Amino acid sequence: MTQFSLLKPALAGCLISVAPLVAPLAAMAHASLETQTAALGTTYKGVMRITHGCDGQSTQRVRIDIPEGVVNVKPMPKPGWTVTTERGAYAHSYVIHGSPVTEGVQAIEWSGGTLPDDFYDEFIFRGTLDDSLGEGVIYFPTTQYCADGENAWVDIPVSADAPHPASPAPALELMPPAHADHAGH
Repeated sequence: MTQFSLLKPALAGCLISVAPLVAPLAAMAHASLETQTAALGTTYKGVMRITHGCDGQSTQRVRIDIPEGVVNVKPMPKPGWTVTTERGAYAHSYVIHGSPVTEGVQAIEWSGGTLPDDFYDEFIFRGTLDDSLGEGVIYFPTTQYCADGENAWVDIPVSADAPHPASPAPALELMPPAHADHAGH
């Protein structure tokens, strides 16, 4: 551990078919991402919102699992909490700033602090959304630990028609890469 043309309509149809998966989950989730859409190939600032404790108990530790393809991840330090990262090998290599990278952060954990049940807080990280992920939805399974229990927001829906999971993993909808218009520069 370390401290501290024709294709466009088809793609639009795919995104519309995924939207029913993401929107209801965000509304009922108790751990959710503040920004729930992002463009492929960009740096994403993930703000994980924790809205309550475990059956009245304070949250003492928060863990976010990072999905494959989210690379160059860095957590933001949080006063009163200790942040650690769990590193491991990627399924394949990615290119970051022109250099191949084969391993990186796979989980972030904040511990040692206290978030009372009747308060809300945010746990922040950033990472690059590799183009190889493709459009669709990725999930950030998140677990909050309390003195006598935990809330594991780790359930991933199997399809848009499936019942909504009881403890949904926070979801991020991936959009086509943003193409900057440099006309006139």
